[in-house]
Amino acid sequence: MVEVFGLPLPVLAGQLMLGLVNGCFYAVLSLGLAVIFGLLRIVNFAHGAFFMAGAFGAWMLQHFLGLGYWAALLAVPLIVGALAGVFERGLLRRLYGLDPIYGLLLTFGLVLVLEGGFRIAFGTSGQAYPVPSQLQGVFNLGFMVLPIYRAWVIVAALAACVLTWWLIERTPLGARLRAATEKPTLTQSFGVNVPLLLTITYAGGIALAAFTGVLAAPILHVNSGMGSNLVIIVFAIVVIGGMGSVFGSIVTALGIGVIEGLTKVFYSEASTTVIFVVMALVLLLRPRGLFGKEGAA
Repeated sequence: MVEVFGLPLPVLAGQLMLGLVNGCFYAVLSLGLAVIFGLLRIVNFAHGAFFMAGAFGAWMLQHFLGLGYWAALLAVPLIVGALAGVFERGLLRRLYGLDPIYGLLLTFGLVLVLEGGFRIAFGTSGQAYPVPSQLQGVFNLGFMVLPIYRAWVIVAALAACVLTWWLIERTPLGARLRAATEKPTLTQSFGVNVPLLLTITYAGGIALAAFTGVLAAPILHVNSGMGSNLVIIVFAIVVIGGMGSVFGSIVTALGIGVIEGLTKVFYSEASTTVIFVVMALVLLLRPRGLFGKEGAA
């Protein structure tokens, strides 16, 4: 059997693939977080809770309405995003322009409400969500066996990242969003509905978190604490990539996923802390993050 660094190639490749899948989850989550902070200057601590809500939304659609995975993949991000828009219009927008700590405290309170509500309703043991029949099975690549669903996760997550980046950086809508956050009064004087654009931005970032939750539901056990386990890592990724940098969040998340996977192979005890070591080194050498811009908040 072929060995690399003293390890069988299938073992090493399997860990790299697992790290890439985790990196894809991190990428879409951190992308939504970076969009919200970069455009709204809100530290959205509730991002992990909305990720959890997306996974539970998929489970509830199947359990109560009999709707399958593909319907959930389309419907759940829209539903959760719409609810997030209501939250933004009713509460969050009152904090724009204030110290970011107020937004963090409000969204942290929302975390407690959401996680507590799902814990009371469905308990702490969690719920199983099956892999859709079309994506069951494996690809035999010769040097490793790749589950079809994990391959789908990589494709879907990367597609979501590329589409989001294109919308923000290469379309008139993205230009209006950036203008609305940088010069809201001037932008509104041109007839642009700035409050609506801000709501769309927040709802879109949360929809990305819910989309990731649906993707993760067949892999992770659906439970009320699943978002809390990821949100600190996602915040670290956004800091490493550069606060508000969409491209930086995507690249950093994929890189961290691979580094995490390799660490589990060579020194598993450090796999949960390696990201924070990387963050400390990056902040020492480049305080704005790898892709942060001069003068960025």
